[in-house]
Amino acid sequence: MSTFRTLIILTLAFALQNTSAVETCSRVAIINYQEVLVDTNSTEKGEGLRFHLEKDRTAKNYLESYQEGTKIRWQNAVLGTVGTSMLLGGILTNNDAGRKQPLLIGGATLMMINFLVAKTLQSSNEQNLIKAIEEYNKRNLPKIYFNPEQKADGTPGPGLSFSVSKIWSF
Repeated sequence: MSTFRTLIILTLAFALQNTSAVETCSRVAIINYQEVLVDTNSTEKGEGLRFHLEKDRTAKNYLESYQEGTKIRWQNAVLGTVGTSMLLGGILTNNDAGRKQPLLIGGATLMMINFLVAKTLQSSNEQNLIKAIEEYNKRNLPKIYFNPEQKADGTPGPGLSFSVSKIWSF
């Protein structure tokens, strides 16, 4: 029974981790000694840099790739809904039928996999924004100074960060 409690606690911890997403809206870049909001609104991330990045075609393409990658994916929504439904079904099911444990474990596993996949895609998508700024800085002035891990008040971002990657070589 302690395994179930551990799984539920881990699932809730992963779900509560998304509350730190509010801080990403306050990311700033330094352009010409002035702070510029990177994410001016919640629908188009990186839009605050568009005025500058439009000057360079490659940087603009990376920015558009970044903005396309920030959109909600239906696969993540479906996986999260199925995992949550399985977890709730496991909680509400009688233990007599022997279905409770597989539903709880399956639901928690699906939710954790969904979380890890979403965070990995988000982390790899951030590279598009960084590449856009790098490409702009190669050929244009004024330079853009941007640290994605730094909050608007200058303090470092979240200390815990991880991603899953696979390198293929043939």
